[in-house]
Amino acid sequence: MLMGKVVGHIVSTRKNEDIVGFKILEIQLVKNQVETDDYIVAVDSVGAGIGESVLITTGSGARLALNNPATPVDAVVVGIID
Repeated sequence: MLMGKVVGHIVSTRKNEDIVGFKILEIQLVKNQVETDDYIVAVDSVGAGIGESVLITTGSGARLALNNPATPVDAVVVGIID
């Protein structure tokens, strides 16, 4: 899992039909409680917003987080950090 901070959202005029209805977020990665210069794009499954700290899962776990193993995603927001 990765930790990050939501810094923006991505607008797409066309999406794969399996991710229609999901927000796509731009996330700045955080390592050792320090914001890095690394960013990732992830599908939101929990309703995260800009400025929130989130947990991200990647790889095959990301596809399973959306309840459809055929979904073409590599990163999914699975939690909001309080």
